[in-house]
Amino acid sequence: MRQILLHLKPYRKWMIIAWTLMFIELLVELWQPLLMGKIIDDGVMTKNLSAVWTWGAVMLGASFLAFASGIANSFAAAYVGQEYGFLLRKHLFEKIQSFSFANIERLSTASLITRVTNDVTQVQNMVFMSLRIALRAPLLVVFGVVMSFIVHVQLALVFAVTVPILVAFLLWMMKKAASSFSIVQRALDRVNSVMRENLAGMRLIKAWVRGTYEQARFMEANEALMQRTSSVLRLVETITPVLLFVMNTAIIVILLVGRIDVRAGSATAGQVVAVVNYTTRITTALSMFAFITAAFSRARASAGRIAEILQTEAEMKDEHEASAAPIRQGEIQFERVSFRYPNSRTRVLKDISFIVHPHETVAILGATGSGKTSLLQLIPRLYDPTAGKVCIDGMDIRQMNQEQLRTAIRFVPQEVLLFSGTIADNIRFGNADATMEEVIKAAKHAQIHETIMSFPDGYDTVIGQKGVNLSGGQKQRLSIARALVGHPKILLLDDSTSALDLKTEAKLLEALKEYTCTTLIVTQKIRTAMEADVIFLLEDGQLLAKGSHDELMEKSELYRKIVESQFGKKGHNDVTTTA
Repeated sequence: MRQILLHLKPYRKWMIIAWTLMFIELLVELWQPLLMGKIIDDGVMTKNLSAVWTWGAVMLGASFLAFASGIANSFAAAYVGQEYGFLLRKHLFEKIQSFSFANIERLSTASLITRVTNDVTQVQNMVFMSLRIALRAPLLVVFGVVMSFIVHVQLALVFAVTVPILVAFLLWMMKKAASSFSIVQRALDRVNSVMRENLAGMRLIKAWVRGTYEQARFMEANEALMQRTSSVLRLVETITPVLLFVMNTAIIVILLVGRIDVRAGSATAGQVVAVVNYTTRITTALSMFAFITAAFSRARASAGRIAEILQTEAEMKDEHEASAAPIRQGEIQFERVSFRYPNSRTRVLKDISFIVHPHETVAILGATGSGKTSLLQLIPRLYDPTAGKVCIDGMDIRQMNQEQLRTAIRFVPQEVLLFSGTIADNIRFGNADATMEEVIKAAKHAQIHETIMSFPDGYDTVIGQKGVNLSGGQKQRLSIARALVGHPKILLLDDSTSALDLKTEAKLLEALKEYTCTTLIVTQKIRTAMEADVIFLLEDGQLLAKGSHDELMEKSELYRKIVESQFGKKGHNDVTTTA
């Protein structure tokens, strides 16, 4: 909680203003019972109409001052709350952007979304309440008791017993509710996770007619959220009845004692009314504690979840003296590299060593799960190797500035992701400063220009979320254009031409030769691999063989089997001859 509240420092001036206005409103409220008692004793009981009008006017003026202060306080509290929420979300988003893949996988996407949205809202509401009523209510209780003792000690002794008991009860309930609300927020994470998966996989769900199953899955998560929320709200809702019962009992006691004191002459009617008025105000303030306890308990749970994000150290940082020198040649070297994913004991890459010379094109072949994607992800340092090192231009990439490293590398992942916006915007994602001529050039080389021009709005065509209005091949070519417009020194294509026909793919590979970059292509197609300078053959995380097509045909039985599986024994000889 402490770290979260430190973000309020920029708004200290507005917080002081809000609290000053709140104190003015509180001061008036504390004096009103005294003024009311004055009206009764000096005016009503003595039948002095002038005193009634005089003190009544003072009371009315004070009420107007309290009203104006309350309105101004609400505006100041709302300003601080909204600005604080904005700043907290900004810092959270910046922190998440600094996370490595390992950080994000451990925290889960749905949980991160909940923390940046719902959890921040809970803390934001707490800040608003702190400036508006959360501090005012306990102060009203404390000073209301003090003022009651000033008015009449014997009548106020009732508070000396009831208020401490109620305060202890409230603190116990707040502590208990905080742990319960943590469970509620985790249940909300689960609902968001199911909802996110459902929306992302809507096409598959409809194609497989799994809507009923998904509804049942969502209902299970939703019901768990409802039950846990109902449970904690039932706990919190018991606060108000307990408070009202105790305080109403106190009022009855005060009236009985007051009646005896008035008859005995040790108290006036105005004093009894003033103490009863303080009691009702204290009762109202204490009844607000049910709402305040629920809000603060939930905010406390949310603050802990937010603090967890802010305190999480990014697992992949630039070293203190990281080199900012740009990549010039694009030579890639793996030195006995092994790798396993976080929280996994299985090594997906095992003792791999190789050198890719500048401007070479390397094709990477291998069965599913052989480690092809994992190998590519190590080059832009999306993960760090478990053992060994990855070097570019002779320098360990862990000693390089991450921004400089990744700016020079363009990675086209297996799963294409396009953003809502125009086609031109999506291509410029690879280079925000690209001119329209550069965008068109990249599109032509990616073999997507003619398709774009067939759309009514051309490059201004708006792409739906995740590119739902484009085919798989069109999305792949757009993602390649996005990579090419960045003028990469190293280009990584992770099975990014799988949806292209042979003719289009051949034109694309020919166009890539115009770029002076080192290229690594993960592919399942032998014809694509034959266009490369070198072919890497991976199996079970190991570099089984490397060389040209002809060399592998001679020395690798596995490679020959792959060729035969795609071309047959008859085509086997034709491919070898063509090569």
